[in-house]
Amino acid sequence: MPTDIRVKICGLRDADAIAAATDAGAAYVGFVFFPKSPRHVSLEQASMLAAEVPLGVAKVALVVNATDAELDAICGQVPLDMLQLHGSETPERVSEVRARYGLPVMKAVGVADESDLAQLDVYGQVADQLLVDSKPPEDADRPGGNGATFDWNLIGHRRWPVPWMLAGGLTVDNVADALVVSGARQLDLSSAVERTPGVKDPAKIREFMDAVQKA
Repeated sequence: MPTDIRVKICGLRDADAIAAATDAGAAYVGFVFFPKSPRHVSLEQASMLAAEVPLGVAKVALVVNATDAELDAICGQVPLDMLQLHGSETPERVSEVRARYGLPVMKAVGVADESDLAQLDVYGQVADQLLVDSKPPEDADRPGGNGATFDWNLIGHRRWPVPWMLAGGLTVDNVADALVVSGARQLDLSSAVERTPGVKDPAKIREFMDAVQKA
């Protein structure tokens, strides 16, 4: 799909979803290593799925406050191109992970109001990419993948020192507005292309990627 908008489809758990995502033109695919998520995969699953990903498509591991031991296991068994830190990792921890594993690191930052934007400036100094996501509710048991949007005007056409990706509640119906209002050139989605939580729908993946191309 010839487009200058790069899309990451996260939480993939089967070969059909991998094929649908990569055939439709996704630039990144994401594997979730967080047991509380319905999209969680084992090391064995992720290793097999990674083998299905064509060259040129980045394989991303999403982790939440992972220890060195957990990251050692993931990086030791799954061929990856990037680590996505989606917890409360400090800037110092981001730097440690980058140095220890020699992989680019994407740091997720939740946004609910203007007071959250300063964190993007901080993490933009230490991460290779930023994931600008909707801030989860206080009672949420997952830091992302909740299908909620935030006010994209808060980040409208802002710039940081590194590339960034917009996440949070993106759908075929709102993606055109999301691109215009936020100025994003990269998008991350998960629940919008699922049949049920954790089960991707190849038809919905194709539909979303078509919507991005038309937008």
